[in-house]
Amino acid sequence: MVPSNARAAYLGASVSTASPERMLVMLCERMTLDLRRAVDAQTAGDHLAAHTQLLHAQDIVVELRSTLRTDAWDGALQLASLYDWMFGQMVLANTRRDVEVTRHVLGLAEQLANTWREAALQTAAAS
Repeated sequence: MVPSNARAAYLGASVSTASPERMLVMLCERMTLDLRRAVDAQTAGDHLAAHTQLLHAQDIVVELRSTLRTDAWDGALQLASLYDWMFGQMVLANTRRDVEVTRHVLGLAEQLANTWREAALQTAAAS
C-alpha cells in the first residue's frame, strides 16, 4: 500500500469508528486547521489558497449546524446562531479577503474546539 493510500485508509477508519463526541471534536479541529491555513494564505497574499481553506471551513460549519438538534438541550439555539454567524463571517472574510475577520473566526473556532474536546473528555470519564 502506498503511503497516501495507507493514510487515507487510516483516516477513513478513524472517522468510521469515531464516537459522535469524537466526530464533533474532529470536525471542530479540522475547521480550526482550515482557518489557520486561511490566515496564513491571506497573510501571504495567496487568495486562491485562502479561498479553498475558507470554503472547506464553511462546509464544516454547515455540517455542524445541520446536525445540531436544537430541541435536545438548553443553549442549542444559541449555538445554532453562533454557527450561522461564523458561516457569515467566513463568507465575508473570503469575499473581502479580510485576514482580520478570518483571525476573529479562528479564535472562536479554537474556543469551540476546546469546549467540545473538554465535553467529550467529561462524557468519556462519566461512562
